[in-house]
Amino acid sequence: MSWNAARPRTTRRFRRSGSSGGSGPGGLGLTAAGAVLGLIVAIPGAAGAATAAPAARSATPTVSTAAAPDLPLANLKAHLSQLQSIATANGGNRAHGRPGYRASIDYLKGKLDAAGFTTSVQQFSTGGTTGYNLIADWPGGDPNQVLMTGAHLDSVSAGPGINDNGSGSAAVLETALAVARTGAKPAKHLRFGWWGAEELGMRGSQYYVSRLAATERSKFSGYLNFDMVGSPNPGYFVYDDDRAIEAVFKAYYASLNIPTEIETEGDGRSDHAPFKNVGIPVGGLFSGADYTKTAAQAQKWGGTAGQPFDRCYHRSCDTSSNINDTALDRNSDAVAHAVWTLGVGTTTPPGGTVFENTDDVQIPDAGAAVTSSVTVSGRTGNAPATLQVGVDIKHSYRGDLVIDLVGPSGQAYRLKNSSGSDSAPNVITTYTVDASAETADGTWQLRVQDLGPQDTGYLDSWKLTF
Repeated sequence: MSWNAARPRTTRRFRRSGSSGGSGPGGLGLTAAGAVLGLIVAIPGAAGAATAAPAARSATPTVSTAAAPDLPLANLKAHLSQLQSIATANGGNRAHGRPGYRASIDYLKGKLDAAGFTTSVQQFSTGGTTGYNLIADWPGGDPNQVLMTGAHLDSVSAGPGINDNGSGSAAVLETALAVARTGAKPAKHLRFGWWGAEELGMRGSQYYVSRLAATERSKFSGYLNFDMVGSPNPGYFVYDDDRAIEAVFKAYYASLNIPTEIETEGDGRSDHAPFKNVGIPVGGLFSGADYTKTAAQAQKWGGTAGQPFDRCYHRSCDTSSNINDTALDRNSDAVAHAVWTLGVGTTTPPGGTVFENTDDVQIPDAGAAVTSSVTVSGRTGNAPATLQVGVDIKHSYRGDLVIDLVGPSGQAYRLKNSSGSDSAPNVITTYTVDASAETADGTWQLRVQDLGPQDTGYLDSWKLTF
């Protein structure tokens, strides 16, 4: 984790006074237990509904979540042992500009190449020294829906950086190798990244994001960041930057009866920040750095109150002995769980029915909400707990948009909040909603409102898959 970004928790800032806070743009259709999108109070309908009767048709294959594999602790420890050996052989560290960092890149690249990934090493310069990012793409998945998972690979010059951030790098590496071992055919395109010069102020990830064209940024459904996941006196902290991603991690830890807290110590100090700053939804995990564990935290997590989560943070003693195996194992499995939940899935045979409205509906700039209707008939009983809502909105600034699904009862289900920092165009994604309280048959509406001025856009189409 970088020293150089501001340590205090930052206040969320918005582009205009008309925008409200919330999660990042849509793009994370969730099917994990407990990770469906929430119910909100009913709001009276708005003008502007599209009334053309949609046609029902057979569904194309839909996506459901497969269970993530358990990541072997022995494999994780073997990666950390290799990083320790690299540091020992190269002056005791793996810092930017030092031979130990390039050797770390080469070790990971060799593993990924052998597993069938397409890898590339991206060069950049900072402080007059060449730095490197390692990018690995798994073949397949929707190229317009990219889920990226990453960690910084560099250490500080004072030590080998085995917890900071060999632990996160190993967790991401082993997750990628698990994708290969299982022969995953993901729903989304899976990309993995290991960043250089994070300890100098996130230079590598900043460089990567700055080189993404706006059209490429709009394809990202999310970026997951893992910086220090094996702290010796660990806590279990979850990023709260995106509601949907946060829910996936919280549901996982809840299934293990492990309480979590919102991560504040490293807010804005790691490689998720450059992605968040361009409107890409971000999330991640953290086990603590030099903040002190409280008595209340020690009671629920174990460990020693009054001591730092990692007493060797940015010190020479951040070696392979500076790891809590239980935390490393749990958090690494959580990484795999998130990648499988948000990106892998399994393809199920056709058999559902799609109800779709393809009539265009103009979205007024900073105006009233508009609605488009779909009438469902011929279904028995209630709607499913995993109702798929496909949305195709062409818009010049999607951060201004608020999107709700309104059921036949009049209840509204929030699909997407506004986000003043999300300047990317378009919302083209599928959401998963627990609509089991609704009767399936009846009129459903998609409601869209633009909260900020100086934008143009329209609802191209939307659909429900039962």
